[in-house]
Amino acid sequence: MANWVCDQSYDKLPAEAVHEVKRRVIDSIGTALGAYNAAPSKIARAVAESLHDTRAGIVWGTTHSTCPELAAFANGAMVRYLDFNDTYLSAEPAHPSDNIAPCVAVAQAAGKGGKDLIAAIVLAYEIQCRLCDADSLRRSGWDHVVYGALSSALGAGKLWDLDADQLEHALGLAGVCNIATRQTRTGQISMWKACAFSNAARNGVFAADLARRGMTGPFEIFEGPKGLMNQLSIPKAADVVLADGGDYMINKTYIKFWPAEYHSQSAIDAMLQLRSEIDLDKVEEIHIGSVEAAVSIIGSEPEKWRPTSRETADHSMGYCTAVALIDGDVTRDSFKEERLSDPKILELLDKTKITEEPELNPGYPKGIPNHITVTMGGGKKVDKRVDFPRGHAENPMTDDEVVSKFKRLAQGVISDGTIATILDKAWHLDELSDLDELFQFKVM
Repeated sequence: MANWVCDQSYDKLPAEAVHEVKRRVIDSIGTALGAYNAAPSKIARAVAESLHDTRAGIVWGTTHSTCPELAAFANGAMVRYLDFNDTYLSAEPAHPSDNIAPCVAVAQAAGKGGKDLIAAIVLAYEIQCRLCDADSLRRSGWDHVVYGALSSALGAGKLWDLDADQLEHALGLAGVCNIATRQTRTGQISMWKACAFSNAARNGVFAADLARRGMTGPFEIFEGPKGLMNQLSIPKAADVVLADGGDYMINKTYIKFWPAEYHSQSAIDAMLQLRSEIDLDKVEEIHIGSVEAAVSIIGSEPEKWRPTSRETADHSMGYCTAVALIDGDVTRDSFKEERLSDPKILELLDKTKITEEPELNPGYPKGIPNHITVTMGGGKKVDKRVDFPRGHAENPMTDDEVVSKFKRLAQGVISDGTIATILDKAWHLDELSDLDELFQFKVM
């Protein structure tokens, strides 16, 4: 891994990967702005703004400069809060754009420009997604952010120009102490869901900073007798093969079309396609046939039928599909506190069943097969299966759709002039020598 990271550079990237980074930066700033006034965002910013450090990263939406670790934490929490940033599904699901905030923070601290930032983001995506391909953390009760500590450490290390030996120590330092349990995403879900990866990224940045100053880390962090592969039951992590010939993983990840956990995206899509055929007053049953991962993550726990927090509701496939049927869309407003007790939604939830359908499992993780059947009075049934929802790598959003999503999230938070400036600078990210031109902006 360390040798591969050292060998990467902007000049080796295909145009497709460079363009995809620009789309993900736009999407990430947008999701951060959409979550700007949420409680976890305010808390994270307050922590970051409690420290002033002129050498480091900007807290997005302000002119405040803090240390790179806290900039990574605060900005990453904002990107993640709405569950609207990008996704990758594999043996382990993840949100690889969580790597963008730490890469930006360190790039600013190191005085790097757009090309170096792009290269670091591509390699951080690569590390995390290839680890997700290799083995499942979820299976043994661990959280995907364990891989994020490693990917963010290597992204930060690249931007700080660490050599292979230093990068290996950064991996040891990041890997030995960032073992997170999946309790973050179990039962009623708390604000911490937004912060779990940004905390891992904070620690990944810290590990890289220590390594560049000469700190050594534990050796054999993967294969050692008490290393990650043995302790976390992920022996296949040894099988990671990194990009060869430009086949970068960022091109295989997905931008979200709706602000909800990704396994529900195809169920939302299917319900919206069925909606015109459904008489809401006559619905007797909604059955969602799905895959093991979706049922386990967002369709099996009793809390998902009576969510009491936004975080739990956006991780409830039943809630998201009920809202889609009632409202004709799923938006940030779908998860306002008053909607959680909406009698119409709760009535539909009581009529909803979610079951694992073995015949759908082979379609995962290439797609996310969800098959909805709605039964109405008189025995009328309508059904729809969707494997590749809008935004999936097999059904990607256009650039115009990415921009439209950004504008919806940013409007009312920053001025129209700032919106135009961010879009212009992001589309020309590879031409920027000073990243403050893009990332230092103020909210209204």
